[in-house]
Amino acid sequence: MESLEAIKERIEAAVPGAVVEIVANQGTAAEHSLALDHASAVRVAEFLRDDPALKLDYCSNVTGVDWLDSVEKVREKVTKEVAGESKEVVEVREIETPGYLESVYHLYSMELKHGPVVLRLRTGNRSDQITAPSLTPVWRAAELQEREIFDLYGIVFENHPDLRRLLMWDEFEDHPMRRDYVEPDDYDYEPTPHDEVLDKARAHHTGEGDA
Repeated sequence: MESLEAIKERIEAAVPGAVVEIVANQGTAAEHSLALDHASAVRVAEFLRDDPALKLDYCSNVTGVDWLDSVEKVREKVTKEVAGESKEVVEVREIETPGYLESVYHLYSMELKHGPVVLRLRTGNRSDQITAPSLTPVWRAAELQEREIFDLYGIVFENHPDLRRLLMWDEFEDHPMRRDYVEPDDYDYEPTPHDEVLDKARAHHTGEGDA
């Protein structure tokens, strides 16, 4: 299979206006990926599926990732007036990066026996910009996996054919795989509490679990 750089170039040539970024993986596997913009994601997916040299017709796995807000401290030299003289001093500046949610797709070609090519779709943030285009219309195997990500991470997949909770019950609020999710101590709302869950529910109502 051709390099990721070559695939990126061919995507940009075949899909006008597509914004594609190579995301480097610093881990041992060095499985680099392609981050796609929302506007052209479906067209890019169709190209990857239909291109004769790629034929990425099988989506084996779709996972969710939650990236929290982060703050990076950067040391930089600046010139300041000190006791009437210009001196170079080192200051520490904080750079804030807003968090986002991400869906990650692993693609293979069953016919050509190659892959994976990894795609990433990112939301605008973790609060009020949590949509991403669904790739289920391109790879049907993504349907249940996008539903699971919607359920556990909260990404709203636009144009998904059946977007509803998959593991949690309909009345459940919040998304348990978010990195800042706080587990409640009142499990009474669970339809069938049992074992440790039932013990926590009882402790909540009797006050035994209070500090």
